[in-house]
Amino acid sequence: MASQAVQLRVSDSHVVMDNGILQVYLSNPGGFVTRIQYNGIDNLLEALNESGDRGYWDVVWSEAGSTGTVGTFERIVGTSFNVITENEEMVEISFTSVWDPSLEGKRSALNIDKRYVMLRNSSGFYSYAIFEHLKEWPNFNIPQIRIVYKLRKDKFHYMAVADNRQRFMPLPDDRLPNRGKELVPPEAVLLVNPVEPEFKGEVDDKYQYSNENKDLKVHGWISSQSETDPAMGFWVIIPSNEFRSGGPVKQNLTSHVGPISLAMFLSAHYAGEDIVLKLQPNEPWKKVFGPTFVYLNTSLDGENPLELWEDAKSQMNEEVESWPYEFPASEDFQKASQRGRVCGKLLVRDRCISDEYMLAQGAYVGLAPPGEAGSWQRECKGYQFWTRVDEEGYFSINNIRSGDYNLYAWVPGFIGEYWNNVVLTITPGCEINVGDIIYEPPRDGPTLWEIGFPDRSAAGFYVPDPNPMYINKLYVNHPDKFRQYGLWERYADLYPNEDLIYTVGVSDYSKDWFFAQVTRKKEDGSYQGTTWQIKFNLDDVEANAIYKLRVALASANVSELQVRINDQNQDPPLFTTGVIGKDNAIARHGIHGLYWLFNIDVPGLLLGKGVNTLFLSQAQATGLLPLFQGVMHDYIRLEGPDPISFS
Repeated sequence: MASQAVQLRVSDSHVVMDNGILQVYLSNPGGFVTRIQYNGIDNLLEALNESGDRGYWDVVWSEAGSTGTVGTFERIVGTSFNVITENEEMVEISFTSVWDPSLEGKRSALNIDKRYVMLRNSSGFYSYAIFEHLKEWPNFNIPQIRIVYKLRKDKFHYMAVADNRQRFMPLPDDRLPNRGKELVPPEAVLLVNPVEPEFKGEVDDKYQYSNENKDLKVHGWISSQSETDPAMGFWVIIPSNEFRSGGPVKQNLTSHVGPISLAMFLSAHYAGEDIVLKLQPNEPWKKVFGPTFVYLNTSLDGENPLELWEDAKSQMNEEVESWPYEFPASEDFQKASQRGRVCGKLLVRDRCISDEYMLAQGAYVGLAPPGEAGSWQRECKGYQFWTRVDEEGYFSINNIRSGDYNLYAWVPGFIGEYWNNVVLTITPGCEINVGDIIYEPPRDGPTLWEIGFPDRSAAGFYVPDPNPMYINKLYVNHPDKFRQYGLWERYADLYPNEDLIYTVGVSDYSKDWFFAQVTRKKEDGSYQGTTWQIKFNLDDVEANAIYKLRVALASANVSELQVRINDQNQDPPLFTTGVIGKDNAIARHGIHGLYWLFNIDVPGLLLGKGVNTLFLSQAQATGLLPLFQGVMHDYIRLEGPDPISFS
């Protein structure tokens, strides 16, 4: 039997895309997704919500000069509707909102074109949008851009965000004041009287389900199965990271209690104000977000509903392989023929480890807008394209949008990162082979001692068991133990009176180095900074030489790390970072935020033969939420002077 052609039905109040598999209703001209009919179900979205609060794009914006990561929340409302493409094979429709000066201060100064696409024989629909800011318009800030889908709470109870991160979820009602107790931060709620007793005593927090961009390709929900209704899956598939900010390990929200599924494009989570998009005076800007794909599937008779997750992953792989799509009609979405390719081989040279070039195993290599080393972490206006090297160090970055880029790379196991300030100009169909590129990580002399493994994460350090009163059952005996609530409070439990002391050669960083250097709560309820000690032995010291201390941080939140050698009261300290960071990764159960590397000269005169003590003080404890002020260490190394091998 021939499949049904795609049909479009338009009325004054709504538009319907229908391919016989599903029907998607959108408000006209607002462009809100108000109803998704599928498999005999009248609406998969929460019909109890207002029509504009079911499926929508939103933006958070603030006036120029504003600080922080909050602003005005604005659902993106279309003011005109247009049919872009309509034939038997596909429909593409557009809902646009146009800015003019009379809207200044009332709405974000953007032209926004929301597009929805339905293809023949496709069990889902696509959405993308073109955001544009003209040069003469007011400058302002954008902390967040996303798509939100709110599903029926009576049907969707099982959530999946990864193979090992899926579970039956509490109800949104369980977070209400009579059923849940708000914690700090308020996104976390202790379920004290949930509708279903099995959730009693658990903590629910949307940040426990965050994922890194590189792994955030499919997530969603499975509906409950009944005698009349088979289980159904609702999945958000994000086939490319090119339009997302912050690089491959930037963390974003996925799905959470609601039931809600998100497609996050821009957010300040795990990065802070550093990644807020700030449009400058007289700065034009245009960017395409998406397309993303909403995929629906149904379990067959007798099939395990969890097979829907496996099927969704298969569909995700199909979407990734189809990228860049050929169907989007907007000229702003570049097709494969308009894109280029960069390839090469990355090697590492560290003469204190080997005289030979080493393979850059596991390295990340990317193109991002021209900047400086590490600027891609905070970049949020352009496009980024990342890959991993193969076993021989070769890389190939395909389907790069036309434009100007720098090449960036970082290698697990080595500090710092590669950056080449040569601008690579991508033109349609180009193939650029950069040949062998050599990364020489920071190094002045041989390693005297080191703590941790440099991978931009605190995951290798000691992560404590959570307080039994604040458990998420999913993360019991789970490799992502760090996602449990309240782990920052466990430091004071383990070190009630004195701070952590680590002895090189005796201590084991996986057991003896707490994953976050946080503040300590005192008996009077106030907080104080903490000073950790590293004790190390030197057989010999060159008093006139300069030693080098490398301190790599995986996260910082309103923190100041001060470094002293053999004198805890040294004033001023040998080194201070100054107050840095607002990534809030500690509060949001992330094992990393933004990466920081500090290279500190240590005069040999400060060191002594025998036992030495390095003091690391996190001195800030006076902010609005001092319990979350702290750093996560990634790696620490002391290098001895070695002028011969570097002559």
